[in-house]
Amino acid sequence: MKKFAPYLIVLAAILWSLDGLLRRNLYSLPPATIVLLEHLIGFVVLAPFLIREFKKWFKLSQRTWYSVIAIALLGGTIGTIAYTAALGKINYINFSVVVLLQQLQPVFAIALAGLLLKERISRRFIGLAILAIIAAYFVSFPELRVNLATGGGTIIAALLAVTAAFSWGASTVLGRYALKTLSFFSLSGLRFGLTSIFTFLFLFSTGDVSSINLLSGTQWWHVIAIVFSTGLVALLIYYKGLTHVPARMSTILEMAWPVSVILIDLIFFKNSLSITQWIGAVVLISVIITISRDARKQEKFVQPVAVGPES
Repeated sequence: MKKFAPYLIVLAAILWSLDGLLRRNLYSLPPATIVLLEHLIGFVVLAPFLIREFKKWFKLSQRTWYSVIAIALLGGTIGTIAYTAALGKINYINFSVVVLLQQLQPVFAIALAGLLLKERISRRFIGLAILAIIAAYFVSFPELRVNLATGGGTIIAALLAVTAAFSWGASTVLGRYALKTLSFFSLSGLRFGLTSIFTFLFLFSTGDVSSINLLSGTQWWHVIAIVFSTGLVALLIYYKGLTHVPARMSTILEMAWPVSVILIDLIFFKNSLSITQWIGAVVLISVIITISRDARKQEKFVQPVAVGPES
């Protein structure tokens, strides 16, 4: 499984690109309502499988608990609410703009990985990271420029997307730390459970708890689809891959996201790719493959951490 870890992260990123299609169909609901329901349902699904993990949680250090709480608050609550809200502002910002701004994650995550995890950052990796970010720009903006003519709405949507990028970048680094003492399954359960609590408190403070009763049958199916595809399932795949991949590398591997978004746009909406998008997509895929190979060639790639019942 260790040698396939980078590709698990790429698979999770591809699933996340489908997430945008599902969430955009729920734009009429408060973003926090969607986040609460998907995490609450996900936790209920995980709960029976977490019984054997409960005892281990009482033995966690304070630092690990702080990391888990921060992951749920940043990655689960703030990041997901901000991302969902940005997608809801489709009148002000294109989906491709949201996706591009998510590519700021490596900037935040690489800095935090060096600061918090003391991960060594090589010049080769920095060069690949810069190349990947440039390629992501080409993929997301066919005309190589951002349209800010829509005024304040665009700025708010962009800030929401950047907030999500920072939150998820920090969550990636903290997740790598937490996986030193937690299984990827246990970390997922804690994240879903704590995020449910945080988002409920947020909805209660804003007076939007009653919005849960406003969901139509179709919207409920969309929420369930998120849980069993781009939500819970994608997160389990991601954390399994992150168990064996340094945070600085995982954030670049996640750039499979903008490439798959372009393909989705082509398949579902019949929008053809421009020359610049093709160039960016080819370069981005090449960088992802290169980073995956570098990871596998490292003799001490990442020491396996405690995962599964046998730990």
